[in-house]
Amino acid sequence: MTTGQDKTGSAAAGLRAVVLAGGRGTRLKPFTVNFPKPLVPLGDRPVLEVLIDRLLRYGISDITLTLGHLAELVKAYFTHRRELADRITLRYVHEEKPTGTAGSLSLVEGLDDTFLVMNGDLLTNLDFDALVRFHREQGAALTIAAHTRRVKIDLGVLEFGDDLRISGYVEKPEKSYHVSMGIYVYEPRVLAHIPPGQYLDFPQLVLKLVAQGEKVSAYPTDCLWLDIGRPDDYAKAQELFAEKRDEFDLV
Repeated sequence: MTTGQDKTGSAAAGLRAVVLAGGRGTRLKPFTVNFPKPLVPLGDRPVLEVLIDRLLRYGISDITLTLGHLAELVKAYFTHRRELADRITLRYVHEEKPTGTAGSLSLVEGLDDTFLVMNGDLLTNLDFDALVRFHREQGAALTIAAHTRRVKIDLGVLEFGDDLRISGYVEKPEKSYHVSMGIYVYEPRVLAHIPPGQYLDFPQLVLKLVAQGEKVSAYPTDCLWLDIGRPDDYAKAQELFAEKRDEFDLV
């Protein structure tokens, strides 16, 4: 994967991006009680700014932030980051009440072409160019970037039937799952499935699209990806960001 080159000639260049940055960050309490999760630092910069720099590498500079919890602090930060603000078109949508990870898109105006949506608490070196190319080749209405996550169960798992006779015993098994990275490519027609003003989470939207015959594709990737909303991942992200900073700094 090439991470240092300019991507302004890529498939992703010029697309709009919507970054979901309104969550309360309950998994990171107490850090996020009086501090918005998107501004949680990696090194000397907020995770949201690191993500925006990653988008800029791919020529994605029209960015809308959907805000809720402590929205004014997020706006204040970017007001004072003039060097960054001058390189992007930054828009805000403020949710008066939570509308869900899909419902908030009904508040964003002008999404009339292919667009990206992502959570605002990610550290990743995903190739957005390859993601968008894949989405278009698939002819999908919606594409979900997917990662393999191994989950360890720190218990002894018993196997038995209806007669309660033990047939197996597995100590601390591990299972692999394909999980959503919280990064998506949308076609505008998906918005017709999002009722304005109603609460709708992303999994509900996916199931609705599948039930109505729309094509929803997965884009598996082994890129670096950490969900900063998880305390364990946040600790790993701090280390990885320090080690691989050149992959995330805008050059």
